[in-house]
Amino acid sequence: MAASLFRRLSRPLARFAFVAAAAATLAGCGVNSIPTAEENAKAKWADVQNQYQRRADLIPNLVATVKGYAKQEQDTLTKVTEARAKATSVQISADDLTDPAKMAAFQQAQGALSQGLGRLMANVEAYPDLKSNENFLALQSQLEGTENRISVARRDYNEAVREYNTTIRTFPAVIGAKVIYGAKPLVPFEATTPGAQEAPKVNFN
Repeated sequence: MAASLFRRLSRPLARFAFVAAAAATLAGCGVNSIPTAEENAKAKWADVQNQYQRRADLIPNLVATVKGYAKQEQDTLTKVTEARAKATSVQISADDLTDPAKMAAFQQAQGALSQGLGRLMANVEAYPDLKSNENFLALQSQLEGTENRISVARRDYNEAVREYNTTIRTFPAVIGAKVIYGAKPLVPFEATTPGAQEAPKVNFN
């Protein structure tokens, strides 16, 4: 009787002990650190997209202002407008951050827009009246600030990617990464054109 009671009580205890041991093993494998690092990287990517969208929102007003003063720069303005349209059409979701081809397409589109803006702002040097226009000066300041924020957001994203990629390749977290999550490395943001990692020079003071 006592032995039977002991066996009945010991079974739930054994199951509990097994579950506790399994949980401890998974925790030891860094299973909880993987989604935490991944979500952090995705949040940083959202910051990158937000800053690029802010830049895209500034461009129509910038183009309209320059057009009023520098009509002969129509070709440059058209190219900037086209580059903006292409850049805003290439969207990267959080699920695409492991796809090098999609990331490369996004980076190339944004790099082309950066180059177009750089050429446009360089041409503005030839128009003193435009350079002193209050609306242009405000847009110039906003664009410069946005480019700096883009640089910071990309840096923060790349750091989050580095931490995540290191986590899923490092023992013991690599066990949980492969067995439970099937984790894949995230793609960092890289400059795809010369000077694309730097903000365009828009200060004419």
